[in-house]
Amino acid sequence: MKKRVVLIVIFAVLLIGGIYVSTFRLTDIQVSGCQVVDEKTIIDAIENTGYSGNTIMLYIGNKLKPIENIPFVAKVEIEFISKNKVSVTVYEKSIAGCTAYMDSYVFFDKDGIILESAPEMIKGVPCIRGLEFESWEKDQKLPIKEDKKFQDILTITQLVEKYKLDIDSIRFTAENQIILMHGDLTIELREGEYLAEQLMNLGSMLKNLNMTEGKLNMKVDNGVVTASFSRK
Repeated sequence: MKKRVVLIVIFAVLLIGGIYVSTFRLTDIQVSGCQVVDEKTIIDAIENTGYSGNTIMLYIGNKLKPIENIPFVAKVEIEFISKNKVSVTVYEKSIAGCTAYMDSYVFFDKDGIILESAPEMIKGVPCIRGLEFESWEKDQKLPIKEDKKFQDILTITQLVEKYKLDIDSIRFTAENQIILMHGDLTIELREGEYLAEQLMNLGSMLKNLNMTEGKLNMKVDNGVVTASFSRK
């Protein structure tokens, strides 16, 4: 008899608990942290978890098995706000640059590790031109045979980010000359022996000279950066 009463009590508690949990209907998802990824992509990923109808189940489910495999997203954190609302914080992967490959673009981080591929470029991400490789693999280094060119790419993309330079593309010519594009302005860096000095000064040059189109030839003589500007 006593055992039966205990079972009835447990059943009642579970029933009441289940009814209470079912009242946590998710109706409001607030997403923050998206710059590259569209918020709808995040919401779609949440809805595909199978827990999207219940606030508590979504919160617990993401703790036990975090949402993964969203392009350009490193991590998604879900915070419980109320019975009907959660806050989703998106931590995007840090993109340093991209390069064209067949009919798509391959994106990589500051260490040259490939992150994702996409059919279109991303605004604000410099595109490397003049690279050739037969295949690539996610989470591996850019398959560039020339070590100097690989190091130059890393140096340029890191300095562009450090000095917040507005660079649209980076091109390597057949003669291994390095050319940057800033809108309609062509910036020649020669073979890249003094990239740190050149890019450190480039921001102030672009600002002070107010150049929008033409050619800027940057040289370094005895440690001093000089530049000559000409109209196209």
